[in-house]
Amino acid sequence: MSGLSRRDFLKLSAAAAALSGLPHAAQYAAAAQKPDSLKLEWWGEQEAPGLEAYVKKTIDLYKAKTGVNVETTLSSTDNVITDFQTASAAKNAPDLQYFWNGIYHMESVWLGYVEPLNGLIPDDVLKASNATVLSVYQGKQYRVGWYSGSLLWVYNRELFDKAKLDADKPPTTWADFLAACEKLKTAGIQPMVGGLKDGPFGEWFMGHMLSSQLDTAADALNLFVGNGDWRDPKHYAPWSNLADLWKNKYLNADLNSIDLYPGIDLFGAGKGAITMIASSLVTKLQKSLGSADKVGTMIAPAAGTGKMAGRAISDTQGLGISSQSKYKEQAADFLKFMLDKDQLTRLYNEVGAIPASLNWDASQIKDNKAQAAIASTWMQDKNRIPYISNLMPVLFWTDAMFVNAQKIVTGEFDGAKAGENAQAVATKWREQNPDLYEKYQTWAKDLSAT
Repeated sequence: MSGLSRRDFLKLSAAAAALSGLPHAAQYAAAAQKPDSLKLEWWGEQEAPGLEAYVKKTIDLYKAKTGVNVETTLSSTDNVITDFQTASAAKNAPDLQYFWNGIYHMESVWLGYVEPLNGLIPDDVLKASNATVLSVYQGKQYRVGWYSGSLLWVYNRELFDKAKLDADKPPTTWADFLAACEKLKTAGIQPMVGGLKDGPFGEWFMGHMLSSQLDTAADALNLFVGNGDWRDPKHYAPWSNLADLWKNKYLNADLNSIDLYPGIDLFGAGKGAITMIASSLVTKLQKSLGSADKVGTMIAPAAGTGKMAGRAISDTQGLGISSQSKYKEQAADFLKFMLDKDQLTRLYNEVGAIPASLNWDASQIKDNKAQAAIASTWMQDKNRIPYISNLMPVLFWTDAMFVNAQKIVTGEFDGAKAGENAQAVATKWREQNPDLYEKYQTWAKDLSAT
């Protein structure tokens, strides 16, 4: 979801052939029942400027090839999920829908609103689309990946040089990261910047830090369903890590009073050496700093001994088909067209967004080390991991993750107190949502098998 107004969404939530080798002529055969047009509701211009023009041209190309038009609605960030659920409840859903990953589309799956893509789209195409394991439930895949929404840390190479840090070797462990922050601080440079007021900074930080303590994504789900304990020091470690950064003044003093994007803008203005971002923001930061070479990419420093520690977090923005569509085959045909190598090449050239496809040729990226790293490490490396914060129940996001992060900064909580609150909120969620609790247990078993 890339953090954009996620808290607002949560408050509004209704229920709380390989791509590079698909044959052009046969691939886009029209469905037996051919509509004049399909309806697509989507999101993305907000984080990837130029995507709207790209979508329009893609539709024009598809219509020229098949005679089928696609009518579009660009959703606001606040409404992209809730509008789909509301329309589905009213039996008026669009044929095609944009979906964030994990729980942000899985609730709609559990409500019966999303059609599994298996059988509509070839298995090799589904797998190569790189939707991640968080798009799969009970062996069925419900989204195709579209473009990268991976989470990573970036650093200002020029400021690293000023602090006499090796800009070619960013810190890989938590101890080395703290030492690097101290060197930056001593050199008069703000080590890390962000904005916590609206919540996503806390979500991103927890996702990175908790991954270091876990072996699989299923371990995270088990914390929500009660098969793990948030009061265990390794599970409340993310908030202890945040407390370390805050107490040592390695974070900007106004962290708690500004939103995510103003915090990231501090990095773009050269006022901080390190920040967390979604991959779609790299181009913007490079332009803000005046040079692509100034932005270095790094995996979050390993803060634990879990098997997921020190590994790149891969996430993608995606698209799916409504279970109410009368033209599912044609809708699937359009998705296959969007995943064709020519359209993926256009996506990068015209928008600058990195295609999610595992079969997209990343060598098309020229003279941009940061983007090349995202494509090779965060999108295509076999060692990458899913973004576990996409598994959080709504109540946990608002009452545990968000509250804990803010109260760490105000000094009301330490790590242990944050763990106690997380445990209480997870227990409350299970008691209040028995149906979702049951689905989560099944989902945890699914992820344990991956």
